[in-house]
Amino acid sequence: MQFIRQRRGVGKWRRMSDNLAPMTSERRTRALAVCVLLALIHTWPLAMHPGRYSRNDNADTQLNEWILAWVEHELPRAPLHLFEANIFYPAHDALAFSEPLIVPALLGAPIAWSGGSPVLVYNLVLIAGFALTAFATFLLVESWTGSFFAGLLAGSAFAFNTHTLTRLPHIQGIHIYSLPLVLLAADTLLREGSWKAGAALVGGLALAAYTSGYLIVFAAVMLAIFGVATLPVWRPQWRFVGPRTAAALALSALVLVPIYLPYHRAATEQHMLRSLDLVKEYSATPRGFLASAGRIHFSTWSGRFFKDPVDSFFPGFTLIVLAAMALLRRHESGVSRWRIVGVGAFAAAGAVLALGTATPFYGWLYHVFPPMQGLRAAARFGNLFLLGMAILAGYGAAGIRRPAVAIALIVLVNAEALRAPFTYQPFAGIPSVYALLRDEPGPVVVAEQPFYPPWAVFLNGSYVLNSTAHWRPLMNGYSGYTPDTYHQYANAFWYFPQEWAIKAMKDAGVTHVVVHPAAFRRDHQEVVPLLDARSDFELLGIGADDVRLYRLKR
Repeated sequence: MQFIRQRRGVGKWRRMSDNLAPMTSERRTRALAVCVLLALIHTWPLAMHPGRYSRNDNADTQLNEWILAWVEHELPRAPLHLFEANIFYPAHDALAFSEPLIVPALLGAPIAWSGGSPVLVYNLVLIAGFALTAFATFLLVESWTGSFFAGLLAGSAFAFNTHTLTRLPHIQGIHIYSLPLVLLAADTLLREGSWKAGAALVGGLALAAYTSGYLIVFAAVMLAIFGVATLPVWRPQWRFVGPRTAAALALSALVLVPIYLPYHRAATEQHMLRSLDLVKEYSATPRGFLASAGRIHFSTWSGRFFKDPVDSFFPGFTLIVLAAMALLRRHESGVSRWRIVGVGAFAAAGAVLALGTATPFYGWLYHVFPPMQGLRAAARFGNLFLLGMAILAGYGAAGIRRPAVAIALIVLVNAEALRAPFTYQPFAGIPSVYALLRDEPGPVVVAEQPFYPPWAVFLNGSYVLNSTAHWRPLMNGYSGYTPDTYHQYANAFWYFPQEWAIKAMKDAGVTHVVVHPAAFRRDHQEVVPLLDARSDFELLGIGADDVRLYRLKR
């Protein structure tokens, strides 16, 4: 690949003769259509009934449905108070206890504002996340190799793999298109120094940060490694690209301030920091890189490797062979060769960091790069490994000149990862009794009973989702972090309907109580007669499954 220097010896570096086919809107449209089709296949049969099918047997799904709904509800009304979410009342910055998911929420906002349920929004945004991740990776690899089929193969590999297809409850683990977009923008900026590439880098980093704290950390690590590894490419024009790159990074930091501040407050004021001991529990294991949830692999040889991994990262045999071809091929030269080096370097780093505290590297980075201290699941650094493998496989496939062979390889990559058809849970809607809270006059503070202890806080998932029907302050909550205030209240509220537990609820400002009699322990089955005999509990309504709403009088 050759370059020429323009503008009197100081300017953009452009490709002269790399024989790459031009990226046309028609090629992009075809590629996007394939990505959408693959997203429908890999989540099948979700597209058949996206408003009725759900993964709500997992509290993380319910949490993320709530986050999307909260952002869509609050952002147009009070954007400056976006992080003062309604759960875990009276804790502040409750949205910062989880991923912000602002970008996915904006994608689903038209559906929510048109009356779509949180489950419908989540499912359509989930499918869109898969398709966009595949398409973004296609754009990167197609741009680098000039091969339409190589782009589709890499996009398939990064969007649909054993890791992403086991994380359907985690919308942030599917909307990872910012990583290939950031890499494409950074590569262009370092080579050409164009302001357009700088703006694209700022946009890509914003997409990452406003989706997930993990993604912005992954992007930073990836950029640092890729920049150092490709130094021979951009060092000759560093006087030109250096200031522009610095300007883009400075502007990125400024754009990230609004999302940084609430997380910083949560870390400093509410001690939301992850210790290395906690990170150890959520680190990958070497076995995880041999574990594959794909139906073919799991049923034949890989199932036994699922005994202990936090996450699975086996990329597939097709990907391994193609990536090896890219690494071993000797005729690559110039920019392509250094790109392969850079991609291989951050892929290796992702695999090592995914092991967490099992190696000294994670602990070192944890101390020198403070944003790492907000991460709990070190295993998710495996995304960098999978992205690197997908790109390398794209390079390996780019040399294949027969379309039939290339298409067959794309089919193989998808077949190795395929887990569909999935089993989904029916969603009958949020019980109508919750809508009564929306119209209650005066200040309202809700507590749901049973009020689970911190070790069972995930059982609050349905409470959190149901609060989307009223958006009143809710003392229950579920998130990636449980604040100290919840611990304090749970110590008393758990013993409801004991007199002293009810008094503690009144002292905390609770005005309304939602009671789920069927969820109480065996020795509390008489909870309804006890409440009916009390003058301070006014029954407002009874919903499905005997869910009861009471007004708590002073």
